[in-house]
Amino acid sequence: MKNLLLLLLLLLTTVESFTQSVLIHSHNDYAKPQPLVNALKYKAYIIEADVYPGKDLFVAHDKKDIDSTATLLQLYILPVVQLFNTHNNHISDDTTYALLLMIDIKENSSLVLNTLVRLLAPYPAVFNRHVNKHAIQVVISGERGNSNEWNTLPPYIMFDGRPYEQYDTKTLERVALISDSYMNYMRPADSLDKNISNLVTATHEQHKLLRLWAIPDSERYWLKLHNMGVDIINTDKVAACAAFFGNR
Repeated sequence: MKNLLLLLLLLLTTVESFTQSVLIHSHNDYAKPQPLVNALKYKAYIIEADVYPGKDLFVAHDKKDIDSTATLLQLYILPVVQLFNTHNNHISDDTTYALLLMIDIKENSSLVLNTLVRLLAPYPAVFNRHVNKHAIQVVISGERGNSNEWNTLPPYIMFDGRPYEQYDTKTLERVALISDSYMNYMRPADSLDKNISNLVTATHEQHKLLRLWAIPDSERYWLKLHNMGVDIINTDKVAACAAFFGNR
């Protein structure tokens, strides 16, 4: 843990500053060689962690892959708290850099949400934008529970919405962004562009940002979707994506 914190501090104070010309979603960030570190280096807009129930919430894609040492507390919460302490209540020296931490709940959302609130509560200046406008915004995805109950949770917990779900005005305020699978817009075969354009329009009419997951992870499609108005590019190749848009 100490070595991870030192590595974070070193990288964030010495690496080249990259222009955040496009919003990048670091898909399955925990599975990368340097979880959190690389995403912060290239100023990813969203960092995603899949979690399972546990005392400190296990981080893993599949239940069979759970490692008791890989927890949300150790991989993300404590390192981020240290960074905020170092950078005067910001994630880095760049005071304009805003970050979302997406928690993709794999099972038992009620238990996970209760645990998450317990883990975050001691650090309001880090995870509560009502306390610190530069705080990290926590967004719940995956198994998100009943949307009618979202407003019973602390207001610093936001949610990943879906275009096919209906929200009343109060619930819509808890939606941080709208997400869906790219695959849902491929039929009919000749209607992909039209389908996505309609989705972009509908999402922006709600004053929300749009993310599509399961996109072809290549420069061609990053640019195509970006030009079509998809706000957030979902990728496993954060460095390459940042460099591609930074060089344009």
